[in-house]
Amino acid sequence: MRKRVIGICICLAFALLLGIGAYQAKTIKTPEVTSDLYSQEEITDAINVVKQEMNMNWKGCDLQEIYYAGDETSKDCLDWATRNDADESLVLLSTFYVGNDCEDGSLEPDSMYENWMWILVRSKDGQWKCVDWGY
Repeated sequence: MRKRVIGICICLAFALLLGIGAYQAKTIKTPEVTSDLYSQEEITDAINVVKQEMNMNWKGCDLQEIYYAGDETSKDCLDWATRNDADESLVLLSTFYVGNDCEDGSLEPDSMYENWMWILVRSKDGQWKCVDWGY
Protein backbone atom coordinates (compact mmCIF):
# COMPACT_ATOMS: atom_id res chain seq x y z
CA MET A 1 0.00 0.00 0.00
CA ARG A 2 2.81 2.39 0.90
CA LYS A 3 4.53 1.76 -2.45
CA ARG A 4 1.30 2.55 -4.24
CA VAL A 5 0.95 5.91 -2.43
CA ILE A 6 4.57 6.78 -3.19
CA GLY A 7 4.04 5.82 -6.84
CA ILE A 8 0.93 8.00 -7.07
CA CYS A 9 2.79 10.93 -5.47
CA ILE A 10 5.65 10.57 -7.94
CA CYS A 11 3.21 10.45 -10.87
CA LEU A 12 1.40 13.56 -9.59
CA ALA A 13 4.68 15.42 -9.13
CA PHE A 14 5.77 14.47 -12.65
CA ALA A 15 2.42 15.60 -14.10
CA LEU A 16 2.71 18.90 -12.22
CA LEU A 17 6.19 19.50 -13.63
CA LEU A 18 4.97 18.76 -17.15
CA GLY A 19 2.09 21.18 -16.67
CA ILE A 20 4.40 23.95 -15.50
CA GLY A 21 6.72 23.36 -18.47
CA ALA A 22 3.79 23.50 -20.89
CA TYR A 23 2.63 26.77 -19.32
CA GLN A 24 6.07 28.36 -19.66
CA ALA A 25 6.33 27.28 -23.30
CA LYS A 26 3.21 29.20 -24.32
CA THR A 27 2.95 30.34 -27.87
CA ILE A 28 3.86 33.90 -28.79
CA LYS A 29 1.70 35.32 -31.58
CA THR A 30 3.75 36.13 -34.68
CA PRO A 31 1.40 37.36 -37.41
CA GLU A 32 2.96 37.11 -40.84
CA VAL A 33 3.41 40.45 -42.63
CA THR A 34 4.40 40.41 -46.30
CA SER A 35 7.49 42.29 -47.38
CA ASP A 36 9.20 43.25 -50.61
CA LEU A 37 12.45 43.83 -48.69
CA TYR A 38 12.78 40.68 -46.58
CA SER A 39 11.83 37.04 -46.80
CA GLN A 40 9.74 35.45 -44.06
CA GLU A 41 12.88 33.58 -42.97
CA GLU A 42 14.79 36.86 -42.54
CA ILE A 43 11.92 38.33 -40.52
CA THR A 44 11.73 35.18 -38.39
CA ASP A 45 15.48 35.42 -37.75
CA ALA A 46 15.00 39.00 -36.50
CA ILE A 47 12.06 37.94 -34.31
CA ASN A 48 14.25 35.23 -32.78
CA VAL A 49 16.90 37.83 -31.91
CA VAL A 50 14.29 39.85 -29.99
CA LYS A 51 12.95 36.74 -28.26
CA GLN A 52 16.49 35.90 -27.15
CA GLU A 53 17.04 39.49 -25.96
CA MET A 54 13.87 39.37 -23.89
CA ASN A 55 14.66 35.94 -22.43
CA MET A 56 18.14 37.03 -21.39
CA ASN A 57 17.65 40.65 -20.31
CA TRP A 58 13.95 41.35 -19.71
CA LYS A 59 13.24 39.18 -16.66
CA GLY A 60 9.64 39.47 -15.50
CA CYS A 61 8.36 40.50 -18.95
CA ASP A 62 6.12 38.18 -20.95
CA LEU A 63 6.18 38.62 -24.75
CA GLN A 64 2.65 38.22 -26.12
CA GLU A 65 2.99 39.17 -29.79
CA ILE A 66 5.71 40.27 -32.21
CA TYR A 67 5.58 41.02 -35.93
CA TYR A 68 7.25 42.90 -38.76
CA ALA A 69 6.26 46.59 -38.79
CA GLY A 70 6.33 46.78 -42.60
CA ASP A 71 8.64 47.94 -45.35
CA GLU A 72 7.88 51.67 -45.00
CA THR A 73 8.68 51.70 -41.29
CA SER A 74 11.91 49.79 -41.87
CA LYS A 75 12.91 52.19 -44.66
CA ASP A 76 12.20 55.14 -42.35
CA CYS A 77 14.69 53.69 -39.85
CA LEU A 78 17.50 53.10 -42.34
CA ASP A 79 19.58 55.78 -40.57
CA TRP A 80 19.94 53.30 -37.70
CA ALA A 81 21.84 51.01 -40.05
CA THR A 82 24.16 53.85 -41.07
CA ARG A 83 24.82 54.81 -37.43
CA ASN A 84 25.69 51.21 -36.60
CA ASP A 85 27.96 50.51 -39.59
CA ALA A 86 25.35 48.21 -41.12
CA ASP A 87 23.54 48.04 -44.46
CA GLU A 88 19.96 47.17 -43.56
CA SER A 89 17.40 47.94 -40.88
CA LEU A 90 14.28 46.08 -39.88
CA VAL A 91 11.61 47.16 -37.40
CA LEU A 92 9.42 44.84 -35.35
CA LEU A 93 6.42 45.75 -33.22
CA SER A 94 5.53 43.85 -30.08
CA THR A 95 3.11 43.55 -27.21
CA PHE A 96 4.40 42.38 -23.85
CA TYR A 97 3.24 42.23 -20.26
CA VAL A 98 5.39 43.58 -17.44
CA GLY A 99 4.96 41.54 -14.28
CA ASN A 100 5.35 42.76 -10.73
CA ASP A 101 8.66 40.90 -10.56
CA CYS A 102 10.17 42.77 -13.54
CA GLU A 103 13.82 43.64 -12.92
CA ASP A 104 13.75 46.76 -15.15
CA GLY A 105 12.79 49.77 -13.04
CA SER A 106 11.98 51.89 -16.10
CA LEU A 107 8.92 49.76 -16.97
CA GLU A 108 5.59 50.07 -15.16
CA PRO A 109 4.86 46.84 -13.23
CA ASP A 110 1.59 44.99 -13.90
CA SER A 111 1.05 46.72 -17.25
CA MET A 112 0.83 45.88 -20.94
CA TYR A 113 3.06 47.57 -23.52
CA GLU A 114 1.69 47.62 -27.07
CA ASN A 115 3.34 48.69 -30.34
CA TRP A 116 6.77 48.60 -28.68
CA MET A 117 9.36 49.01 -31.44
CA TRP A 118 12.50 46.93 -31.85
CA ILE A 119 15.07 48.25 -34.32
CA LEU A 120 17.47 45.69 -35.75
CA VAL A 121 20.32 46.16 -38.20
CA ARG A 122 22.70 43.92 -40.11
CA SER A 123 25.36 44.01 -42.77
CA LYS A 124 24.30 42.48 -46.07
CA ASP A 125 23.22 38.87 -45.42
CA GLY A 126 24.70 39.01 -41.89
CA GLN A 127 23.09 38.34 -38.52
CA TRP A 128 20.48 40.72 -37.13
CA LYS A 129 21.52 42.81 -34.15
CA CYS A 130 19.05 44.64 -31.90
CA VAL A 131 20.27 48.24 -31.54
CA ASP A 132 17.29 50.06 -30.01
CA TRP A 133 13.77 49.64 -28.66
CA GLY A 134 10.94 51.71 -27.28
CA TYR A 135 8.20 54.02 -28.47
